Amino acid sequence: MPIDPTDKDAYITKHTNLLSNPTINSQTILLDNHIVGSISKFVMEGDTEITYWIDKKYWGQGIATKALNEFLIIENTRPIFGRVAFDNFGSQKVLEKCGFVKVGTDKGFANARNAEIEEHIYQLNDL
Repeated sequence: MPIDPTDKDAYITKHTNLLSNPTINSQTILLDNHIVGSISKFVMEGDTEITYWIDKKYWGQGIATKALNEFLIIENTRPIFGRVAFDNFGSQKVLEKCGFVKVGTDKGFANARNAEIEEHIYQLNDL
């Protein structure tokens, strides 16, 4: 069951734990000094993965591609994986523009949809 996104105490606890975890690199994405998203690296089941989020009103402006390219310079662990919803074509393009290659599919729980969905798995090997 997804956590209630309006629960401030749960949010603070979650992010305090994330920020103290040395395997996590979490960055804020800024545009003209305004927060427009976030990008993070984490380790799950031994694999290094990335995740990012961009506020919907900024989609289609190349912000995610630029942020991911810059993030991959400072976060140089390889291989690194990205997972994306089967129908999120914009995010699939972002990963591909940044050199990721689709290597498989899986099922995963999508909090925003409150459902299990098919995910495409992408991998980046080169530095």
